[in-house]
Amino acid sequence: AEIGNRNYASYNFLAKGVATSTLTDEEHKANVRRGVAHCHRGDVFQIVLSRRFVQPYVGDDFKVYRALRSINPSPYLFYFDFGGYRIFGSSPETHCKIEGKQVCIDPIAGTTYRTGDEQKDKELAEILLADPKENAEHTMLVDLARNDLSRNCRDVRVVFYKEPQYYSHVIHLVSRVSGTLKEGANPIKTFIDTFPAGTLSGAPKVRAMQLISEMEPHNRGAYGGCIGFIGLNGDLNQAITIRTFVSRNNELWYQAGGGIVAGSRDESELQEVNNKLGALKKAIDMAGALKN
Repeated sequence: AEIGNRNYASYNFLAKGVATSTLTDEEHKANVRRGVAHCHRGDVFQIVLSRRFVQPYVGDDFKVYRALRSINPSPYLFYFDFGGYRIFGSSPETHCKIEGKQVCIDPIAGTTYRTGDEQKDKELAEILLADPKENAEHTMLVDLARNDLSRNCRDVRVVFYKEPQYYSHVIHLVSRVSGTLKEGANPIKTFIDTFPAGTLSGAPKVRAMQLISEMEPHNRGAYGGCIGFIGLNGDLNQAITIRTFVSRNNELWYQAGGGIVAGSRDESELQEVNNKLGALKKAIDMAGALKN
């Protein structure tokens, strides 16, 4: 074939059947209630419980990524092809960013849905900012990020706090915690010491992770981990793999969760997960209509 030839093959994307979850709505709500009970018992202050969906498909999954980036523009847009599987998504959340001596974490905690009406969305953001449960959750996770950074950093401070950020289907409350690497601190170790994100596990982290592995029916795989780059100079930028698809063997896997605290209600937690999945489900629908 001629090297200059640009007529490469193009395949359509087609979802086959409906997406199924490894947990039913009722099972997820039961997990939420168990999470609340663990909070009341004092095992954890907060625990992040998630559920996975699986969508069989045929054709070209890159079309789903194209749809997702147009539906849900985000600070992190990525498509990684590892041969046997692909990971692609539109993550809103910085897990850890290191530039020179400066380190930052941007915890996201507190979510509500968007209507698309500017005035109504502004009101929803105000309600979110005033919600005691969302505030408690957010403050706890900012504290956790400060604690994570202080192991390897000095001058740890909160740069901005509880800023509403608007995405296609949701409004998030976002803060930024930053610090300066201590003399002799290793940037890679600093990154590892922040892992996994408190916003995807809970507080205290270790106990929350033990309970998650008891309650969720399978390992999380890429979900809740990190994706990004690590430079040879020690600079790095890592997104949390949320709002993300894993594609393998003609199946798309995608997952979402929510932070459970003592005051959480099972029905609204189920709704929060569905809101977070809105952009991903819409991308699957839209990808089927892309013909080139």
